[in-house]
Amino acid sequence: MKFLSHCLNQVTGKHTVILIDEYDVPLENAYFKGFYEEMADFIRSLFESALKTNECLQFAVITGCLQISKESIFTGLNHLNSISVLNKRYSEHFGFTKAEALRMMRYYEAESRFPTMKEWYDGYTFGDAEVYNPWSAINFMYDLYSDPKAFPHPYWGNTSSNDIIKDMIAQADRETRGQIETLLNGGMLDMQVHEEITYEDMHGRGENLWNFLYFTGYLTKKNEYFKESAIFLQVKIPNVEVRTIYQTTIRGWFRQKIEKQDFRDLYYAMEAGDAEKMRDILSEQLVSTISFYDSAENFYHGFLAGILSQSENYLVQSNRESGDGRPDLVVKSPSLRGRSFVLEVKVSASVDDLEKDAQKALRQIKEKNYTRELKAEGYKKVDCYGLSFYRKDCEVRFGKQEQRRAQSGGGKNGHTKDSTDRI
Repeated sequence: MKFLSHCLNQVTGKHTVILIDEYDVPLENAYFKGFYEEMADFIRSLFESALKTNECLQFAVITGCLQISKESIFTGLNHLNSISVLNKRYSEHFGFTKAEALRMMRYYEAESRFPTMKEWYDGYTFGDAEVYNPWSAINFMYDLYSDPKAFPHPYWGNTSSNDIIKDMIAQADRETRGQIETLLNGGMLDMQVHEEITYEDMHGRGENLWNFLYFTGYLTKKNEYFKESAIFLQVKIPNVEVRTIYQTTIRGWFRQKIEKQDFRDLYYAMEAGDAEKMRDILSEQLVSTISFYDSAENFYHGFLAGILSQSENYLVQSNRESGDGRPDLVVKSPSLRGRSFVLEVKVSASVDDLEKDAQKALRQIKEKNYTRELKAEGYKKVDCYGLSFYRKDCEVRFGKQEQRRAQSGGGKNGHTKDSTDRI
């Protein structure tokens, strides 16, 4: 780069302008692949020769998610003018303003979809300006131009690496998981600003992680204040697009996590009608995972289906997409001589409603005759479970078919214990 600058200077008689985009992408890749120090040495050598000792340089513009750290990249290079997302001088130029987004949609006669554009791609605060993600806004507009009813997509998530979030989730302790859940449910976190954070600093201390997510676009500023000689921010997830990226990454992490676990005890409990054991196992899993409750029914449904799908002895059928008249989950043996189960899921409004709602789910199986299809297929052994969830707690109720209950006897009124009902 220094040699090319000299060549251009000789040909034109002018000093050279050097533009370097996304300087930190090689550093990000190197960090997650295990050769960060080697890449940092290379970047340092490259940049110092081009920018520090280059007498033919007019000026340079370097862009990236992370601010250039003088200590880690540019030893002794002191004439940098850093413009971060906190800077108010160029704040509106980091993305589209509301007026620009509206003008674009009017031009393409798609103004009626502006609420969706705002919900999915707005929400970033740079300096004092609130802006839209320009890449995602353009892509959504491109889709709307050919189909005015096009659905929004997480366009930014499809182009960027989400290794940052994967690494964050994999190393999250209980406190960090709780903070992630707060963010996913629309809450905010307070953090002290550290602008010269590097990839090596990501897990150095608790606030480093939130700084890292803020400067890479996964969080945005809601409020800013000054306290004890330091700048503090209240940060949140900016929009639906970014929240979708978090949720998709968490689902992938959860699938990988449960694939490594042995859930035979859960199936043994389900086969034995041990509702209390099932409750304990599921509650333990809820405590160790990261939850998001804005779409609570879908979350718990996916949580339960993911765990039950680990058995090689049963098939799991999810009927949520079929609407009313079908049970939430059907679990059945490939052999008609084997066992089969119907599971109905409820989400409670409070922890005090768990038992009532689990019982309600069990009654719904009977009232809507959810066992009918399994019986029609030829299954003789069909057991039923009503499950209710509230945040990290769950309740399970077990019921048997009327026919099997009469054959096997039971206690007074056909009940053997509080968690068992007759279907």
